[in-house]
Amino acid sequence: MKRVLTAFVLIPIVLFLVFLGPRWQWIFTLVTALVACLAAWEFLTLARQTAAKPPRIIVLAAIVAFFAANYQWPDQLAAIGGSLCLLLLVYCTFTSPVSRVLPDATSAIFALVYTGFTLVTLPALHEQANGPSLVVFLLCAVWAGDIAALYAGRLFGRHKLAPSISPGKTWEGAVASILGSIAVAAALLAISRHLATSWNSVALSYQDEIWWYWLILAAIVNVAAQVGDLAESALKRSAGVKDSGTLLPGHGGVLDRIDALLLAAPVLWYAQIIHQHF
Repeated sequence: MKRVLTAFVLIPIVLFLVFLGPRWQWIFTLVTALVACLAAWEFLTLARQTAAKPPRIIVLAAIVAFFAANYQWPDQLAAIGGSLCLLLLVYCTFTSPVSRVLPDATSAIFALVYTGFTLVTLPALHEQANGPSLVVFLLCAVWAGDIAALYAGRLFGRHKLAPSISPGKTWEGAVASILGSIAVAAALLAISRHLATSWNSVALSYQDEIWWYWLILAAIVNVAAQVGDLAESALKRSAGVKDSGTLLPGHGGVLDRIDALLLAAPVLWYAQIIHQHF
């Protein structure tokens, strides 16, 4: 019940932010940066369960700087991210004990990449001509896949997918997850054709591409989401914890809730970039 109630509260808020008009893009970017910082804090707490003690405040400052700089200079994403990684290395070099420089620096830089570099693609997607539609597509594909995997795995799961990482996941659930994402993509296509509902001059539309493109893209996004989920599970097992936090009742921490998005969002972003060039 806690899981359902938390989702019931959060989903309308997320959709409200997605469909804010272009003049409010900075709010979407700000909220995404906040989520990235919360996820980074939880990851850095996991890292502190091992030999590392990364500088959490400095990493959060780097993530905020990354989002702010990308908002102003979106074409300089690689240069901005690379510069911040080097600054984190320099900071750990001169502030951490010599015996801990390697784990501190690597965990700090990885936190920036894992939560900052991945989630900065959400504002990038949102800024596109059909940005809100892309973000809704991403969220629905991830959510539908998660729900399908949960119930299909419980009902039909027999063959373990990755027992050493996540014993509850099965191949049957993984296949159902892909089919769930494809199904919700098809539903979005049907809705966009029959409903002309718009808010703040932003319409839900997928008519710029042929229908099968979105179905294939939904499957690709789903696979990335499942890998992201498994990756976060591996990180938690490495740190010896069950959940990354307790901020979201029924869901664990923020990192637990967005682990799939951390890979699915950049995969969708780069798939769109590649498609635009071919």
